[in-house]
Amino acid sequence: MKVLITGGAGFIGSHLADQLLARGDHVVILDDLSTGRLANIDHLVGRPDVEFVLGSILNADLVDSVVARVDVVYHLAAAVGVELIVERPLQSLMTNIRGSEIVFEKAHKHGTRILVTSTSEIYGKNTSDRLHEEDDRILGSPLKSRWSYSEAKAIDEILAYTYWREKGLETVIVRLFNTVGPRQTGSYGMVIPRFVSQALRNEPITVYGSGDQTRCFCFVGDVVSGMVRLCDHPEAFGKVFNLGGNEEVSIRDLAERIINLAGSTSKLDFIPYDVAYEEGFEDMQRRVPDVTRAANLVGFAPSVGLDETIRLVISEQRG
Repeated sequence: MKVLITGGAGFIGSHLADQLLARGDHVVILDDLSTGRLANIDHLVGRPDVEFVLGSILNADLVDSVVARVDVVYHLAAAVGVELIVERPLQSLMTNIRGSEIVFEKAHKHGTRILVTSTSEIYGKNTSDRLHEEDDRILGSPLKSRWSYSEAKAIDEILAYTYWREKGLETVIVRLFNTVGPRQTGSYGMVIPRFVSQALRNEPITVYGSGDQTRCFCFVGDVVSGMVRLCDHPEAFGKVFNLGGNEEVSIRDLAERIINLAGSTSKLDFIPYDVAYEEGFEDMQRRVPDVTRAANLVGFAPSVGLDETIRLVISEQRG
């Protein structure tokens, strides 16, 4: 097949491109390089089955021209990361809402199947034991920029579902829970590459809040494999799927684990959220995915553990 990846020069998008190429697909990468990096796809330059298009999903004519030439769209382009959302909320909203509207409009125009990446941010402050796709969203005030990303992604999901239900467009929604691995940077608040970078320099590791908040991290290779299998499966159309890891860890314990694996002398430095982000910032104390739905349909199961993932990130940063 010929596949378009919006945001294909990003961390997840570049790994997705690798997997699609490995199975014989032709890949078109659309990226404006605002958060994506050419370094992520340098190894693909010059391949006859890869095309890179520099541009934004806000450019409707450009999106139309590339969608018209492909069979499937993986829509990953978005303003990502807590720091970016808090620092540039208006720009982030434009990209995450209007950009997605354009991509869906063109996918419908050309009858092109589309998978859209959503986020565990959808669940907000819901701290259920394992978050199921049908669980309630619990959000703070819309005037707190922290929640604008969740709202924008909810609109993306509504667009995907409505295009499927009303217009028959083949759409799949995946909610990603803390995807991590090589090529990810700490520039936008991504915690593992940031911790690794500090540990390798033996600098204090900055932990926001108390460090008691827990997350589940999932290796990027497992995530993109799940995305591809779901996008290929007719029974996934019109549905939403959690994709994430199964090992719950506190941020404090994560930092200490990275120090040990890196052989670092770093100490922990706890920084209040108000200092790290903005006054009144709210975080989720717990975020653990229930991936039963994806497991039952396509056999999704994380195969790379957290320690191995951390070692891969350490190895890449050491060069």
